[in-house]
Amino acid sequence: MDEIGRSPIDSLKNHLAERGPMSVGDYMAWCLTGSEAAYYRSGNPIGASGDFVTAPEVSQIFGELIAIWAYTVWQSMGMPRPFNLAELGPGRGTLMQDALRAARAMPGFIDAAQIHLVETSEALRAKQQQVLSAFCAPNWHQTVQAVPHEPLIVIANEFFDALPVEQHVFEKGSWHRRVVSLNAAGRPAFSTGRLAVPPVELMPPEPPREGDILEHRPSASALIAEFGRRAQSAPVAVLVADYGYERRDYGDTLQAVRTHGYANPLEAPGETDLSAHVNFAELTHAAESAGLNVWGPMPQSEFLLSLGLEARLRVLMSAARGEQRSALFLGARRLVDPFQMGNLFKVMAMTSRDLPPPAPFEARPALRG
Repeated sequence: MDEIGRSPIDSLKNHLAERGPMSVGDYMAWCLTGSEAAYYRSGNPIGASGDFVTAPEVSQIFGELIAIWAYTVWQSMGMPRPFNLAELGPGRGTLMQDALRAARAMPGFIDAAQIHLVETSEALRAKQQQVLSAFCAPNWHQTVQAVPHEPLIVIANEFFDALPVEQHVFEKGSWHRRVVSLNAAGRPAFSTGRLAVPPVELMPPEPPREGDILEHRPSASALIAEFGRRAQSAPVAVLVADYGYERRDYGDTLQAVRTHGYANPLEAPGETDLSAHVNFAELTHAAESAGLNVWGPMPQSEFLLSLGLEARLRVLMSAARGEQRSALFLGARRLVDPFQMGNLFKVMAMTSRDLPPPAPFEARPALRG
């Protein structure tokens, strides 16, 4: 536990001095959730007054279309009563609020749904309670494992990018663990650790060159394995929306964001958001290994437009005036514009073997390798 009154950077220096270098994944976990100074223990990381903005904060249409997706999946499951609707890392509760408001028009869905939020931050839980109290009585959990074993629909929007990412660097013909340690000046710095073998199944077809970095997320594979175990006894469908890349590749994608701008990942531990691009090939391999079907990924623009973004925008704008009309249009455009969130963000689904392809993935093959 960090000493009272010690700054986050001093706490990190003390940790490294006492225990030695930590892997990039351990560093990311320490900064985000694992210390007294952890980033997600702060009160307001999301939104205009925070450090970053997510799709639900950009436009209400995002959450409304997620509700349509969840409703059609629930129908394909045979409309079980009850079923669990879970969100991983629900932020300020905006997505779930918009989804439940839209779901009021979907026969039987709200009555059958039991809402579960996987959230570790007490500050964010308080915000979620505030915005969702008019729609439901959520159940909060520290982990997915605590969600009851019943038919399950999971929403994971910008969740996987925040899971700790391990990095391996290729130097002098061998792979080494990339770590954070104290340099000669006593400052945190990236360095090369012990020899390590990264997952062979995630290796790109091209041989590595000196200095290449390979990333992987062990916790992502463990989480998906849990979904696979649950699918053996009840239907499961998981929707993942995140930014990342579709093919196996080398590269360092670790990044820090503070007050809506990029920052040095080592500069202010615990005070900046850390994330890394999602390797959808890694998620696909984990899902197939867990016995799940994989659909997509597809660009976020294609996903939202296929579910009716344009039609919903027209309805909202017909009842709006002035600045509200402009805000609605600009928000929706940001979600689908290929130069903003439309192409960088991808959407994929993972489902039980016995479920049909969920909309709008019917005609889109799963990613391979």
